[in-house]
Amino acid sequence: MGRPESENASLGELAKGLTQDASTLVRQEIELAKVELRGKARTAAPGVAMLGAAGVVALALLGSLTAGLILLVGLVLPAWAAALVVTGFWGVVAGGLAVVGRSRLRAAGPPVPERTVESLKEDVEVAKEAARPQPADGRPASGSNRSGS
Repeated sequence: MGRPESENASLGELAKGLTQDASTLVRQEIELAKVELRGKARTAAPGVAMLGAAGVVALALLGSLTAGLILLVGLVLPAWAAALVVTGFWGVVAGGLAVVGRSRLRAAGPPVPERTVESLKEDVEVAKEAARPQPADGRPASGSNRSGS
């Protein structure tokens, strides 16, 4: 390509080439991620629509179940009391689900991709190391003592 040979290039030219390469790499990775996500979205869209339809049908089912429960409890209580009892039952069910769901969300932690953030920090550190001028003997500068994690 049109890049200078590394042994004949100045430090500025090498740094410029490194920056251009990193920029190109990032753009290509982002484009690859977009293409991959578009393909997955096309595949998933019909499934999401079917799940939505299933949710609507489940709500209709829940309505029918509620009516049946009210009629059943209505055999021993007046209709208004049966409706109140069934409504209280669904309230208790909803409250229990909310408490369990909230505790699971708290246990999951914040919605931050922690491994990705850590990986990006390591990439930045490696790029900084690569951009630092090296001593004439080719060894890393004495201020760099990486833990090797």
